[in-house]
Amino acid sequence: MSEERAAGGVTPERVGIDELLEQVRAGIDRIEPRAAHEAFEAGDALLVDTRYAALRQRDGLIPGALVVERNELEWRLDPLGSHRAPEADSHDLRVVVLCNEGYASSLAVESLRRLGLHRATDLIGGFQAWKAAGLPVLLPTSPA
Repeated sequence: MSEERAAGGVTPERVGIDELLEQVRAGIDRIEPRAAHEAFEAGDALLVDTRYAALRQRDGLIPGALVVERNELEWRLDPLGSHRAPEADSHDLRVVVLCNEGYASSLAVESLRRLGLHRATDLIGGFQAWKAAGLPVLLPTSPA
């Protein structure tokens, strides 16, 4: 028996990434860039940038966004975690996760919701949509 089994001896359902993304997004009230900016400015949302360093260096940063690379996200945002960011102080925190184009962030939100962050959502179109909407971006500086 080479078939992998989940806990309890049940074979997990196999789906492709496109179907998984569709399933995950069906349970998320995703947010457009302008609405995310307004919520952030009003103090009603924490923007969390999960893009890796090379993309941040190439394209810039959103002023005030918390930068947490994807592989650290759950540890930094779990309000009960010993490695949490100071901003991650409540399960009621409205977290808006963004990646480069809005795909990986949807999957990240699923994980945060499993930790009890029930208001977690992601930015439709990611950083690229934010930038295209003309919202604030700190552009990278060229080496002197």
